[in-house]
Amino acid sequence: MLVAIYNRTFEEQDVPILLHILQMLERHKIQIVFYKDFYERLQSHLSYPTTPRMFTGKKDLPPNTDMLFSLGGDGTLLDTVCFVGSSNIPLIGINLGRLGFLAAIPQEGVDNAILSLVRGSYTLEKRTLIHLDSSIPLFDGAPFALNEFTLHRKDSSSMIRIHTYLNGEFLNTYWADGLIVATPTGSTGYSLSCGGPVVFPQTSSFVITPVAPHNLNTRSIVVPDDNVISFEIEGRAEQFLCTLDARTESIPSSVQLAVKREAFTVYLVRPDEHNFLNTIRQKLYWGIDRRN
Repeated sequence: MLVAIYNRTFEEQDVPILLHILQMLERHKIQIVFYKDFYERLQSHLSYPTTPRMFTGKKDLPPNTDMLFSLGGDGTLLDTVCFVGSSNIPLIGINLGRLGFLAAIPQEGVDNAILSLVRGSYTLEKRTLIHLDSSIPLFDGAPFALNEFTLHRKDSSSMIRIHTYLNGEFLNTYWADGLIVATPTGSTGYSLSCGGPVVFPQTSSFVITPVAPHNLNTRSIVVPDDNVISFEIEGRAEQFLCTLDARTESIPSSVQLAVKREAFTVYLVRPDEHNFLNTIRQKLYWGIDRRN
């Protein structure tokens, strides 16, 4: 088995668990290819006799990679989506951050998770992506996201107006700070914090959620993901912000934008003891009485 390992930042206190993960993989004779920047930052703590294999991005990630380990938080795992693209390389997230909704495996669960991989006792969860079409080149050839697409005002200017259409038919004009279109995976992220619903990952839908709307009766709406959702933006500023997950582009109001379901999917690795209901109960304290 060949696994790629990605991490974008770590603290000195994380070094013991990082080294433990590497030792566990080597103990089970799992080959490793390192993200180059991560290896160089961790190199002083390693004692490899020869320089290991490394990758810097999608272009040099070995095509025979069986799995990609994301060591960090949810933002770190979202980075890896751009690496794997349409390659069908599964992603597994080890949580070194705070919430860890996507990177759901805690540090104390690392040994069991790696054993699950060796034994094959895990599930591959298929997750849909959102794809952005635009009249100008955006996002450096990777116009897709696992969590959400958003439109925002760029600075402290007044609210913006976002005219929104489903398959060319007018849906609504949102007077707000911005608008989120979330996938089912992203429904538990930014959209949820703005009042959107939790949607099961297997649901074929998008969630449209306004950010700080100025209409009391404006709420989130769930639409089938076979719709093409297009936008026209108006506001006093000349530039606005467009995001795909954690990546941001500045755009003029004249740009034409539309989102739809991406043609390919990504796969998240879930050891058999993990599932979506357990995650939302544990991470969102759903149904837990915290008054004591």
